[in-house]
Amino acid sequence: MILRQVEIGPMANYVYLLGCTETRDAAVVDPAWDVPAILRLAAADDLKIRHILVTHGHPDHVNGLGELLEKTDARVYLHNEELGFMRDVARIFSMSVEFMTDRSLNFTAVGDDQQISVGKLDVRILHTPGHTPGSQCFLVNRSLLSGDTLFIDSCGRVDLPGSDPEKMWWSLNRRLAAVDDGTTLYPGHNYADRPTASMGDQKRTNPSMRFTSVERFVQAMRGY
Repeated sequence: MILRQVEIGPMANYVYLLGCTETRDAAVVDPAWDVPAILRLAAADDLKIRHILVTHGHPDHVNGLGELLEKTDARVYLHNEELGFMRDVARIFSMSVEFMTDRSLNFTAVGDDQQISVGKLDVRILHTPGHTPGSQCFLVNRSLLSGDTLFIDSCGRVDLPGSDPEKMWWSLNRRLAAVDDGTTLYPGHNYADRPTASMGDQKRTNPSMRFTSVERFVQAMRGY
């Protein structure tokens, strides 16, 4: 497996390039801000971008999606609860949604525990609602690409349209708490003093993953 983590854009986004060493097929996770840089990264490893994996539909994670679709024949995978929300967000932020209609055949809606093949790599979908309705993480070879659900020592916001703190508690303290401790966390933003962490470490030290009740988590997230 090839896994490249690159920080791009004014919001410290992490964009990921996931590649199969045997077939040279690759997936881009959350294409944003600088598509030429993403294409150069793939070319440097002699990788063919055939898949685009979307953790969620906020513009800072997908504002390069249309351009990347124009320059590759990749297929887009997003959770089936995110497509409608993504259209709403695009309208709110005056973001073009033409690529979601003109190239609609390139979109595949996925569900929880579904697997996507990137060459000979199996990527498992973990539906983790809370930041958005269709937020999802990607688990591959003991690596968890978590988008804006789980950050190192914190979690994604739950005060935005489409957010739900109760669902976020479940995603963090039930869904992701079940991920093996030896798995490496790769977050969606560079918000910490290190780019990765082990899930075992986060279960022990991340305050967002240490709430024993949903009520206390919601109170903490709402500031009372």
